Amino acid sequence: MNSKKSFAVLGSAAAMMLALSACGGSAGSAGGDSQTLRLALNQTETHPSYIALDNLGKNVEESTEGRVGVDVYANETLGAQQEAIQLVSDGTVDMAVVSGTQLENLNPDFQVFNLPGVFDSVEHQMGVIGDDAIVGELYASLEDQNLTVLGGFTQGTRSIYNTQGPVNTPEDLAGMKIRVQESDVQMKMVELMKGAPTPMAFGEVYTALQSGVIDGAENNEISYLTQKHNEVAKYFSNTNHLVGLDYVVINTAAYEAMTEEDRAVFEEQWAAAVEEHTTLWLEETEKAHADLEASGTEFNDVDEEAFSSVLEPLVEEYVDTEVEQAIYDAARAAAE
Repeated sequence: MNSKKSFAVLGSAAAMMLALSACGGSAGSAGGDSQTLRLALNQTETHPSYIALDNLGKNVEESTEGRVGVDVYANETLGAQQEAIQLVSDGTVDMAVVSGTQLENLNPDFQVFNLPGVFDSVEHQMGVIGDDAIVGELYASLEDQNLTVLGGFTQGTRSIYNTQGPVNTPEDLAGMKIRVQESDVQMKMVELMKGAPTPMAFGEVYTALQSGVIDGAENNEISYLTQKHNEVAKYFSNTNHLVGLDYVVINTAAYEAMTEEDRAVFEEQWAAAVEEHTTLWLEETEKAHADLEASGTEFNDVDEEAFSSVLEPLVEEYVDTEVEQAIYDAARAAAE
């Protein structure tokens, strides 16, 4: 799993991006005195990621007196994550929020942070992914692909939800088609939990649940609610199998096009956006849980030991180089 995978860009998405570029104000170019960065997001305008990034754009624009701005395009307007990350690399789109599973397809060392058990909590996770001593070389590893990793946003604790009924043990998932992200780690994870992994773009999940193409998915309460998956999959089982992670990436050339002064402002406001997002995440998770219970979602706890035991082999299988072992050990040490 040491080879990098390349992704094809859908013709329609590429055409759309070219059309946007032709409209003037091409982000990533410092044409004139201003630089407006277009950011691709697969969440809704009510999601903490959108709120924090929209505020990032406003704060950067104000602090640079209009020289740099960020426009956030929600709801996969600029393409699903697999397309968006390629468009950022190409420079057609300037920034994107992408799941950690997308980056492991570009450098397998990123898969360490996608494994169950590597993070004990959101607080532990955010401390690790903001520690340059742990992630500095990892984040810089994609710059030869014209991608700069700014940092990450938590996805919170992820669990299983489905259309069939409560899940108490891995055996209850037998035969269920569970949506996963496009990731070898995610597919193996669901296989070990006895489900049938079904890779699928995030924007397709609602219809797939509604039509029976899949029986369930795994995600956090916020995304489950904001994407309205609770309307078509009423059973949410607290497997808590993973603390998920999104990254925010920027086209390296666009980043370097900023003046030193403006880049310093951008980095300062990015740090503030991470802090805002984490606070929002913890608050909105509690609110989402209450709203979901009120809407009829059936929550249940699971046999945690049964799930953790079947997932144990993942670390041994996927932490298989000295670099990955060093990242894993540093992450775990930060929990102590």
